[in-house]
Amino acid sequence: MYYTPLISALLQMFLSRYGFLRPVNWEEMLLDDGEETDKPHDPHFVSALRDFQKLSGLPVTGVLDEATKDAMNKPRCGVPDKPSPKLFDIARRKRHLAALVSKSHARKRREVGGHVAFSKGLLRWRLIGEGYSSQLSVEEQRYVFRLAFRMWSEICPLEFTEDNASPLEEIDIRLGFGTGRHLGCKQRFDGSGREFAHAWFLGDIHFDDDEHFTGSSAGSGISLLKVAVHEIGHVLGLPHIYRPGSIMQPSYRPHESGFEVDWMDRKAIQSLYGGCKGRFDTVFDWVRRERSPRGDVLIRFNTYFMRQGWYWLYENRNNRTRFGDPVSLQSGEQQEKRDPDGRSYPRPISEGFPGSPDGNIYFFKGRQVYAFSVDSNRLARGFPRPLRSVFPALDPQDHPESGLDAAYFSYTHNALFLLKDTRFWRVTGARERRTEPRLQKNTLLPHREIDQQWFDICNVHPTALRLHP
Repeated sequence: MYYTPLISALLQMFLSRYGFLRPVNWEEMLLDDGEETDKPHDPHFVSALRDFQKLSGLPVTGVLDEATKDAMNKPRCGVPDKPSPKLFDIARRKRHLAALVSKSHARKRREVGGHVAFSKGLLRWRLIGEGYSSQLSVEEQRYVFRLAFRMWSEICPLEFTEDNASPLEEIDIRLGFGTGRHLGCKQRFDGSGREFAHAWFLGDIHFDDDEHFTGSSAGSGISLLKVAVHEIGHVLGLPHIYRPGSIMQPSYRPHESGFEVDWMDRKAIQSLYGGCKGRFDTVFDWVRRERSPRGDVLIRFNTYFMRQGWYWLYENRNNRTRFGDPVSLQSGEQQEKRDPDGRSYPRPISEGFPGSPDGNIYFFKGRQVYAFSVDSNRLARGFPRPLRSVFPALDPQDHPESGLDAAYFSYTHNALFLLKDTRFWRVTGARERRTEPRLQKNTLLPHREIDQQWFDICNVHPTALRLHP
């Protein structure tokens, strides 16, 4: 295939810059360096072009066709798709240098599966004063970045806080806008149209101020929020992910209102930092009756997890928490004095909770279980009883013993769960006893970790719990 000298040069520059011809030591590479590259007819060049086409979901031809040109011309992130492993050696050398300058405040990192990751759970960030955007107010920029960091905090055990007081060298993630040669960076921006931002594994994120960035509520232009979430992903250690819907795709997708971090991105970040663990004060399903437009009575429920004055609404259909949680109990659902049927609150527990099929309401305290009879309005005969006798364990060595955090009946699973610390025990029901006669009533199955059953119930830093533009 013959290409004009100009097309050949541009094609070589693209494939070289983004690591398809050879892995890129991006932090040491200049955009306009004059290094000799492979020629379009060389096998390495054709292989690189085919590699790009494959990753982009295009027909793999090894020829620069129109679809390939369109893919290469899309606005995109400036981070290479195939960075060199030596990039991490550079990161380690620079980190050692930072440690010599400020031993107690070095931004510590670790390696997980060949990827660089922070080794601490609380990260500080700052929009640097010399790097403000000329298109948005400073407050709008800071609001977007607070929201972007929070979106990552909601799905992994990292917390982020804005720090405008500490010395700059103590800040973990620095953000700024610039044009052309900018902010002392070796990479220069190319003006409006192609690269809109790039991030460094050492914690710096730069945005091209020649691009038309828009705030979180705008429906046009380039969404600063989407770009910021993408670049923060790089800083945290994620590479580009070629998957439809991933926020870590190298090419920018048009603005989508209400976008969320994709399932693949969640799994990728949790492979570096793990899932979110923690104990809960209470868990329950809020069951209510609603009428359909046709007048039919429908039974609906939502699951709520509560911890230290905050709550998460769990979307059982999607098996994750609602976007934007946790929410303060004081600022969440409004307290109602009457329900739709006109009954006033507060009301006796026995009216709102009619009890289990045996007519009892069970209370847990220490090592004891108390059964309250709804019919007789008193403690049931034979109670209190030891927790272990009411709920025997399948494995006698695997029992919560005492001090439960919550007892939760799940309408989704039609099962009772006992929660303590970061673990839960599922209580066997009648169906399981029919298939396995050796099981006693209320047998506890071996424990599992809460984050293996209910995903992404994550804390965020107190400064990110209340966001205001």
